Amino acid sequence: MEKTRQEWLKQTFFRGEALTLEDPLYLRWVQIFTEGLLEADLGQGDLTVQALMSGREQGRAEMVANEAGILAGLDELVWFYRRHGLALERLKADGDLVHPGEAVLRAEGDLKTLLALERTGLNLLQRMSGIATLTRRLQERIRHRSPTTFVVATRKTPWGLLDKRAVHLGGGGTHRLGLWDTILIKNNHLKALASSEEEAVPLAVKRAWSHRGQAVFIEVEVTGLPGALAAARTFRELQNGQAPFPCVMMLDNVTPEDAERIILALRDQGLYDHVLIEASGRIAGESIEAYAAAGVDAISVGALTHSAKALDLHQVLE
Repeated sequence: MEKTRQEWLKQTFFRGEALTLEDPLYLRWVQIFTEGLLEADLGQGDLTVQALMSGREQGRAEMVANEAGILAGLDELVWFYRRHGLALERLKADGDLVHPGEAVLRAEGDLKTLLALERTGLNLLQRMSGIATLTRRLQERIRHRSPTTFVVATRKTPWGLLDKRAVHLGGGGTHRLGLWDTILIKNNHLKALASSEEEAVPLAVKRAWSHRGQAVFIEVEVTGLPGALAAARTFRELQNGQAPFPCVMMLDNVTPEDAERIILALRDQGLYDHVLIEASGRIAGESIEAYAAAGVDAISVGALTHSAKALDLHQVLE
């Protein structure tokens, strides 16, 4: 049975279900970030704790939300705390909406450890929850204009796959997980092949097509109608008689009005069904609804992961 446009969209851009602690690659990323942050913070030891505590006192602490938001990073936090010998009780789950004053986690164990891990644990939970919260907020704004359009992440991810998982928990798409899994032809790739976008796009897409077996999808960046038509025509030509494969064009720094005109042209020329359409490039909260109304399938927003405000939480000893 042929897939619907929404099914292709989900297959292409929504890969967050793979980002779990059961996945060796994702677990490695979690370990790199948590242990690296702790090492940078702890150095040769916590001088304050060394000065104030002499024995092996036991303690209990709770992580508590100071503002409403979407919780993300709890699985990672539990793994990290348990790795350092703490006993834990989950009070919430990743993806839950939390309210001010609600506890999300209770930890018990060596008091020195509870205090030493506090900032690293909070940094993890606050960052991932902030990303998830912003993602949910933008997705809700999009839904009012187009229920079939989704916000997706970019590669502007200082915390790598942890940032991608946070977007997933907020209801957004991960986009590609890294350079290894997708062929994404951007403007600098095109400039290396030909002087004009209209000439370079077909050449690049045809070269990429023979490597599609190694990729989740093929995407090409275009900046206007000529490049968009060239991309869609090439995708249609290559798809003829072949097994279905996800093909995407990225409208880079194109206005919502021009995006709508491009989509209309693709429909008029029978090209629309051969390509998914992503809008990208300095898209902020003020303009995201206009891009959704234009009819694009996905809107990639770098601010999801490079500028999201951390969710306010704190750890308190009981």
